[in-house]
Amino acid sequence: MYAIIETGGKQYRVEEGSIVNVELLPAEVGSPVDFDRVLAVKKENRLQVGQPYIEGALVRGKVLDHGKGRKIIVFKYKSKKNYRRKQGHRQPYTRVMIESIQI
Repeated sequence: MYAIIETGGKQYRVEEGSIVNVELLPAEVGSPVDFDRVLAVKKENRLQVGQPYIEGALVRGKVLDHGKGRKIIVFKYKSKKNYRRKQGHRQPYTRVMIESIQI
């Protein structure tokens, strides 16, 4: 059984017991977190799709930790103008373990 959830403007395919990195959530480490924006659920051979969300569906998880992703380099450059700007960025994330999918 798996579900497709939406959080932080992105969509994730999750299963029970899977670990997923989502956009930073305002939750403490070890606290439970609920995702109620469930787009689709597949159980056995039946796929249930919401319009846009499934009413009453809930994906429950637990916050494992917070962190930052790999550094990306943003480099702006204009030729022949001596214009160069270098900037780095690390996107913050929250690591969540999916505990249950409820329909």
